[in-house]
Amino acid sequence: MTFDYAPAPESRASVEIASDYGLFIDGEFSPSASGSSFVTVNPATEESLSSVAEAGSADVDRAVAAARRAYDAVWGPMPGRERAKYLFRIARIIQERSRELAVLESLDNGKPIKESRDVDLPLVAAHFFYHAGWADKLEHAGYGPAPQPLGVAAQVIPWNFPLLMLAWKVAPALACGNTVVVKPAETTPLTALAFADICRQADLPPGVVNILTGAGETGRLLVEHPDVNKVAFTGSTEVGRSIMRTLAGTDKRLTLELGGKAANIVFDDAPIDEAIEGIVNGIFFNQGHVCCAGSRLLVQESVAEDVLERLKARLSTLRLGDPLDKNTDIGAINSAEQLARIDELAKSGQGEGAERWSAPCEIPERGWWFPPTVFTGVTQAHRIAREEIFGPVLSVLTFRTPDEAVQKANNTPYGLSAGIWTEKGSRILWMAQQLRAGVVWANTFNRFDPTSPFGGYKESGFGREGGLHGLGAYLKTEAAR
Repeated sequence: MTFDYAPAPESRASVEIASDYGLFIDGEFSPSASGSSFVTVNPATEESLSSVAEAGSADVDRAVAAARRAYDAVWGPMPGRERAKYLFRIARIIQERSRELAVLESLDNGKPIKESRDVDLPLVAAHFFYHAGWADKLEHAGYGPAPQPLGVAAQVIPWNFPLLMLAWKVAPALACGNTVVVKPAETTPLTALAFADICRQADLPPGVVNILTGAGETGRLLVEHPDVNKVAFTGSTEVGRSIMRTLAGTDKRLTLELGGKAANIVFDDAPIDEAIEGIVNGIFFNQGHVCCAGSRLLVQESVAEDVLERLKARLSTLRLGDPLDKNTDIGAINSAEQLARIDELAKSGQGEGAERWSAPCEIPERGWWFPPTVFTGVTQAHRIAREEIFGPVLSVLTFRTPDEAVQKANNTPYGLSAGIWTEKGSRILWMAQQLRAGVVWANTFNRFDPTSPFGGYKESGFGREGGLHGLGAYLKTEAAR
């Protein structure tokens, strides 16, 4: 039996988007020194949402100077118990404004409202609550008796989880006593600017959090600034390599969370219905705009036909359309540039001989969209099995033995995540030890918690965010001083 869903749009009334936004420096919004700006666009409709200031060299200097003053005079010397109060306050305000922030995220990013509402925003608040609890207990975190903050942190945020990735970086930095200068992605700046307003609402001391909007040049100027002590970047491996070259020979600390090409491995004894949901969540959540997406499905040969049949049936029920509709499963691709990248790689899959199947769905006339797509007949030589697509495209490979599954899963330059589906606990533990991935999920996928560290190996970057390991990225110990 199939069901028809009546439209259930979330109201935009909870959100007021200004016609233009300035830079947030030293507790105040101000225009860029050059007067330059850019327009942020709703990817589902292509409508212009707002004009946003573009930071240049003088603005970066001003923001870093404000962060340094706040670190030296206020935030660095402040007792941890006092910093915790601000973080708790920010967390509570995020909860109070969660509906507004979820709608704003979906408008600016294109992701379904049920994901921004039910996944992103609860995790954003959870990260601030969790790190608030650590602010006065850092001496018990395993980094020595008197760990100290690093100073000023430059944090570059991606466009796929704009507010959540901001929380992953800002919360531990502030808890450890650092001040920050944040550069959100140019296609998704609005929730970062809303966070600036939250900082003022929480009476956070001026200069502790500064937000510079702009494109890649703004990020480069920030990363290269001589008065920055720590750089945290989430984004492409290509840009990550460039940052490493820039910081080589300096004393700046660096963490990188880069691309991925995760294997989601289904054995013949797996609970197939649950695995199907895990496969869907693994690659089609957030339109596949997930670094740790399970974009390579490895299925044991004996159940491959059954899994594919059930997977296609499940994908045929997904609803693509208006991100603000509560029934929507697949939202808009974030930008025309990203859509072109997805389309180019999908065509390469067909050109190299893989069989393409896309879920039947109606594509809206405006906006940027790509249907949930599955490729079969894929080999490890195909581009779609090697390169990160960052879209709703799944490549399916098969295996016969656990050893072959491990070999195929590890045959990638990336090492961010993996998933294992089997009823055997011993197999899960053995596989987890063999897989070269920073995060390994067992009988689930894309589950996150602020207490658990996240990060990768190889071309997926280094360093961890979240948990005790994430605190260490923002602390210097006695041995390092």
